[in-house]
Amino acid sequence: MYQTGQKTKVEKHLHIVCFDVPYPLNYGGVFDPFCMIQTMHEMGIHLHLHCFEYGRGQQLELEKYCVEVNYYPRNQGHKGFSTEIPYIVSSRSSKTLLENLQQDRYPVLLEGIHCTYPLYAGALENRRVILRLHNVEYKYYHHLFHHEKSWLKKAYFYNESRLLKQYERKLANQATILAMSEKDVDLYKQKFQARSISYLPVFTPFQQVTSMEGLGTYCLYHGNLSVAENEKAAIWLLENVFDKLDLPFVIAGKNPSARLQRIAELNVQSCVIENPDDQEMKDLIRRAQINILPSFNDTGIKLKLLNALYNGRHCIVNEAAIHQTGLEPACHIGTNAEAFQHIIVQLYNHAFGEEEITLRTKLLGARFSNRKNCKQLIELIW
Repeated sequence: MYQTGQKTKVEKHLHIVCFDVPYPLNYGGVFDPFCMIQTMHEMGIHLHLHCFEYGRGQQLELEKYCVEVNYYPRNQGHKGFSTEIPYIVSSRSSKTLLENLQQDRYPVLLEGIHCTYPLYAGALENRRVILRLHNVEYKYYHHLFHHEKSWLKKAYFYNESRLLKQYERKLANQATILAMSEKDVDLYKQKFQARSISYLPVFTPFQQVTSMEGLGTYCLYHGNLSVAENEKAAIWLLENVFDKLDLPFVIAGKNPSARLQRIAELNVQSCVIENPDDQEMKDLIRRAQINILPSFNDTGIKLKLLNALYNGRHCIVNEAAIHQTGLEPACHIGTNAEAFQHIIVQLYNHAFGEEEITLRTKLLGARFSNRKNCKQLIELIW
């Protein structure tokens, strides 16, 4: 507490628990926590960050925004397994974390179901606790089960989905929940009878539409290609859409498999760009004529779609990628391979213009303003 003229201002402190180290911004899951941390710091909140580190390393960048940054090892492999709770939760159980959270009475924000072990363990009783829901995780893992080819991984995803469904039901009324999509709010209310859940849009590093007018030179699919569902989408485009189109098609992303690269090589107009850095990916999105982003699941908000809308030209999606996001007016929606082909042919020589940029600026600015959404979060916590 400190004096400012005649007024006394009370410092606001907040614990944030992250399932991973939320920097650098090289995959979608860390966009929300990092951008929220950055914005909260700008708005004067004193942040105590706790994150699980299992390969990304300690990051000095985070110390710019936080009073303290604490790192905890994740119990990976057999050490993290439990027959009662999901692996994504049990592998992030930490006695040291529980002790650190109990040093004061500050409110606690848990970033994702992954970080809810303190809630499950009863260590946050009589505390203000906010759960940031990244996905309806049991649904997400059920989709992973369907798209995975390895029988061992399929068994893991199936069991994790089963445990998550039980676990999410138990936690649905143990904290105030903020979901990243309105459809997740509806599902939690209907499926788990959640009483205190509302929608708070994802925090993003994209705050201004930078799409270039005019024509690009290729079509682009981008994503984490080591995720089975994303690889499936890329292969579907190669084998069902671009097999009949004489147009350049670029696939870009993290760790593409040898199988995906072999299939891409069968089409002389297609290529795979492996592990582009942040700037290269942004340039690929900006220079493309069409960003094509079909999805095989309708969970959560697709951050690669936001990236394309803020930075790219035309965007084609299917219903699963856009369902209940409010972003429909900014996208072209195809229902099958033939519809995708038809839209691509229509758009490939159609210049992207000022009218589309104005629409996106209005649509995205109203929903994804970090400062506006941070004010809403602060009012909810305090």
